Amino acid sequence: MTDTSRRDDAPTPLVVGFGCRLNASESRMIREQCTLAGAHNAVVINTCAVTREAERQARQTIRRLRRENPDALMIVTGCAPQIDPSRWESMPEVDRVLGNREKLHAHFYREALDARSQRVQVASIAEIPEDMPPFIRERDGRFRAFVHIQQGCDHACTFCVVPLARGPGYSLPKDHILEQIRLLVADGVREIVLSGVDVASWGREAGASGTLGDLVRHLLDDLPDLERLRLSSLDPVILATDSTLFDLLTREPRIMGHLHLSVQSGSDLILKRMRRRHRRALVVDTARRLRDARPDLALGADLIAGFPTESEDDFRQTLELIGDAGLSHLHIFPYSPRPGTKAALIPGLDPGLVKDRARLLRERADQAFRDFLHARIGSETNVLVEKPGFGHAEEYFPVRLEEDAALPGDIVRVCLEPDERDGASLFGKVISKR
Repeated sequence: MTDTSRRDDAPTPLVVGFGCRLNASESRMIREQCTLAGAHNAVVINTCAVTREAERQARQTIRRLRRENPDALMIVTGCAPQIDPSRWESMPEVDRVLGNREKLHAHFYREALDARSQRVQVASIAEIPEDMPPFIRERDGRFRAFVHIQQGCDHACTFCVVPLARGPGYSLPKDHILEQIRLLVADGVREIVLSGVDVASWGREAGASGTLGDLVRHLLDDLPDLERLRLSSLDPVILATDSTLFDLLTREPRIMGHLHLSVQSGSDLILKRMRRRHRRALVVDTARRLRDARPDLALGADLIAGFPTESEDDFRQTLELIGDAGLSHLHIFPYSPRPGTKAALIPGLDPGLVKDRARLLRERADQAFRDFLHARIGSETNVLVEKPGFGHAEEYFPVRLEEDAALPGDIVRVCLEPDERDGASLFGKVISKR
């Protein structure tokens, strides 16, 4: 959950976002659009629908925020109401429901201020929109910003509800992306994260030309003041097909040394039933090729435990993939049947078994991350300081600092030492700063 909270110096809406980095980017847009509309006393919940747990957390948050803000205009938007608006309209705490298209435009928030306006405004997302999303114009005190470059998805994985919530895949134009990043860098942002539903598909729709690698190369060439660039979750297939991207990821120092791959399973049979485009060997081979070219690269992945029909052997292969591919930054999800998906029609595993497998995967993932941190003790890296005494390394692990060693927004060179406080971070002794 991300909380885009009100600033102390001006009345602004409260926006709480759940889920992916794309939602984080859009939550920033939502707050600016609410402010433009004059909806200062609004509470907006930008939901995620990927799992039942994400929806449960959103409902719980809505009830809590209504108690804390009894006079606010409560608006629910995002993927969950896009799929099933009536379910969210039925909540007594909710005043207005907006779809994924509507949430990015000020006039819908302006209309919501009128008690006579429609309570639910959720249009179809089957068509690609002609208008561009609004620019984020202020960094809002942050030095890392998410910039979305792509929307929607055409892959129709059997477990995934996202195409129902986001519609068909399409790319934002290069010039629009460049201008958004220019605005943020000029306002002091030092790190940009490229995000989207299926980032790897940028430029690949019918009639388009170019690849994600071409876009990244243009960004680096045309934006010399952009200091740090990251990419959000990637389909592993792109690293076997986009040689420009692979070369940039392994040789360009302004691209941070951390990649997150959308893997989901280590079993070929389960990957096939998920309708994923890759197989286990491609993930392992891609990880090897990346590390051969950039040895300090950190690799993460999404993994799902307990997909329907997953056998003990299928699960074992997923467990072993963590070590075989050298994965360290892992997101583990118990399988969650989503209405409208093909996998939801397959008889599921016992919920207790799914829970146990997710626990075992998390334990293996936690150990892999601790091993990753331990291996970096004594080495040096660069850290973007996000708040006093804390930041993230280029390889995207948390680093604690002496609070007076650097200011938020500084990029510091540190020597890494053990951090005994939580075991999930390292301590950075500052060597230099810029």
